[in-house]
Amino acid sequence: MLEGDDVSRLLDILGNKNRRRIIQLLRQKPCFVTEISDRLMLSPKAVIEHLSMMEREDILEFRSDINRRKYYYLSKDFRIMIDLESVRAKIPSEILQNTDIIGRTVDKIKSIQELMDSRANLISDLEYLERDIDKKIRELKVSCKGLLDSETEVNLVLALASYEMDIVSLEEFLEVPGKELFDVLEGLTAKGIVERTGNLYRVCELYGK
Repeated sequence: MLEGDDVSRLLDILGNKNRRRIIQLLRQKPCFVTEISDRLMLSPKAVIEHLSMMEREDILEFRSDINRRKYYYLSKDFRIMIDLESVRAKIPSEILQNTDIIGRTVDKIKSIQELMDSRANLISDLEYLERDIDKKIRELKVSCKGLLDSETEVNLVLALASYEMDIVSLEEFLEVPGKELFDVLEGLTAKGIVERTGNLYRVCELYGK
């Protein structure tokens, strides 16, 4: 059982909505950074920061595949239990007897419940959307053979499809050496798939632009 500072650190981590979303996603299966970013619609930098914090607290671990991508997974699961009875005992009796306060409290709880129901519906819709995205990615890999020649090219295009990024951010995001990334980006630029503005790269709005 966790106590003291350990509990405080865990509550700090779980107090962030996006870290809770990442934990919920990793309960389903291990994911790499790009996948978490795409599925939760978070920037790669934010995902990396959240993962690093949870890794330091031994909540997450990772393993690398042959393409040097890190797949993150929960090293241990947990549940938090709150003794509501003991909390109730500390509430002054005059408050418990005040029906106005109780009524407002019940109304707020109902509002929260409605929001949680709406969130559940959104998550269900998001799961359908994620399946569509996965399908389109598989179609891209099949239809673009000969144009996108490597896994690095595919992952790079998918990363830039969501965000403009500089080469330093791409190197950290994809965990590919900067020199290799630069060469791949130059090749994609020559093909008219990627364009550069200053230090930022992005997918061209129109092929051949």
